[in-house]
Amino acid sequence: MIKILDESNYSRWDRFVQENNDATFFHQAGWKVVIEKGFGHKTFFLYIEKEGTITGILPLVHINSLIFGNTLVSIAPGVYGGIVASDDQSYSALDKKACHLANKLGVDSLEIRNKVQKHQDRPYKELYVYFRKELDPDIDKNFLAIPRKQRAMVRKAIDAGLTSVIDTHINNIYQAYSESVRNLGTPVFSKKYFQILKDVFGKQCEVLSVFYNGQLISSVMSFYFKDEILPYYGGGTNLARDLKGNDFMYWEVMRRAVEKDTKVFDFGRSKIGTGSYSFKKNWGFVPKQLYYEFYLVKSTCIPNVNPLNPKYKFFIATWKRLPLRVSQFIGPFLSKNLS
Repeated sequence: MIKILDESNYSRWDRFVQENNDATFFHQAGWKVVIEKGFGHKTFFLYIEKEGTITGILPLVHINSLIFGNTLVSIAPGVYGGIVASDDQSYSALDKKACHLANKLGVDSLEIRNKVQKHQDRPYKELYVYFRKELDPDIDKNFLAIPRKQRAMVRKAIDAGLTSVIDTHINNIYQAYSESVRNLGTPVFSKKYFQILKDVFGKQCEVLSVFYNGQLISSVMSFYFKDEILPYYGGGTNLARDLKGNDFMYWEVMRRAVEKDTKVFDFGRSKIGTGSYSFKKNWGFVPKQLYYEFYLVKSTCIPNVNPLNPKYKFFIATWKRLPLRVSQFIGPFLSKNLS
């Protein structure tokens, strides 16, 4: 029987996530709270059970926007998603239910954010790749594993006297991140959203900030999950480029993660051909294709809502010129509908 998750079953859902190797940080029940409180979207966290045991889950988010379209996504704003099931029968049942729900809601499309291809007959975005690798338990070996030119950037930042601290608040990450995405021409999420992430995920959510002579240079919010770390929301001020603040920041995340016996560093997704794609490759990470598969309902083609779409060129150029305070005020009204 397929059911919709309620609060009384959060612990059962998360127990299944912890026990299943295909489940990711973004499959956790906490995202239902984050998305509903942070963005106001309707969620459908579906699960199937047999004889009282959960055998499959599928977290879905309904985003209905006049500007960006009407979609059902597993899972936004996460980079990974899709069905996690213990057997093929449970997987098929959840997939069929998702398609039925997409038709019932009358969305443009259903988007399933898989790491691997699940349906060869469904179109998928070839735009995104992800980067991850295993960490050595020896900190020095991880440093030496960084390609020479990138390692030199980190050394330059260390020699310049940059320092890192673990923040207990979200002020620094919001300041650095909002400035960084404004400079890229992208609307920022609300400060409330970052606070909800901290409140919901607790110790799984860690903020590291970098300073130079007491001045904020860069900051990143990372997620700990099982034996992995995912530096997820990161950004730097205008000084970050000259001082190699982002290079130092990600090294500090990696170094501290090794100290906690973390086994995997997940550098997240990037669009092929972008600056972040090149940056991650420079760290010695090998890109792997993400299979964001689509079940088309009202649309006749895959939605193309991303900054590389030429039709957003004017908007991006205009957004880059906005005062930071203005972008922080307006941004959340737009970004909540971006998946």
